[in-house]
Parts: sequence; structure tokens; C-alpha cells
Amino acid sequence: MKFTNMKRAGLSAAIFLTLCSLPAYAEEKQDEPYMNKDQVNGVVDETKGKVKEATGKILNDKGLETEGTVQKNVGKIQKGVGNIKEDIKKDE
Repeated sequence: MKFTNMKRAGLSAAIFLTLCSLPAYAEEKQDEPYMNKDQVNGVVDETKGKVKEATGKILNDKGLETEGTVQKNVGKIQKGVGNIKEDIKKDE
């Protein structure tokens, strides 16, 4: 597959914007002392999925785009499970 300058620039921008959003997420969680394993893995998977999804859109690769969407949603679910575990710990 041949990358054009436009696709290369779009891919770079998607990766850059995704990576820049991670510190913003960390700032939202300042009031919580730590994240559990499920929350961390969920955020990582969600971010990887977003990058794959954006890459698939830029490269017009429906398979990669779908894989990214699935991975992003699995990450959201895993993060949600971690949030529920933290809520249960706080209530005890």
C-alpha cells in the first residue's frame, strides 16, 4: 500500500491527538489516588483502538477500522468494570 503525503500527515495527526489526550484523562483522575489494573488496561486498550480506528479511516482499510472500533469498545467495558470495582471498594 502506498502512502501519500496526505495520508501520512493524517495518520501522524491522529496518533498525535490520541497521545495528547492521555494527560487530560490523567488530570480528570487527580482526586483518585490510583487506578486499578482493569482501569489501566481499559484505558490502554481504548487508546490503541482509537489509533487503529483512525488509521483504518485514513488508509481506507475497513478491517483495521473495525478492529479498532472493537478494541476501543472492549477497553471502555474493561475500564467500566474497573470503575465498578473501585466503587465497591469505596463503599466497604
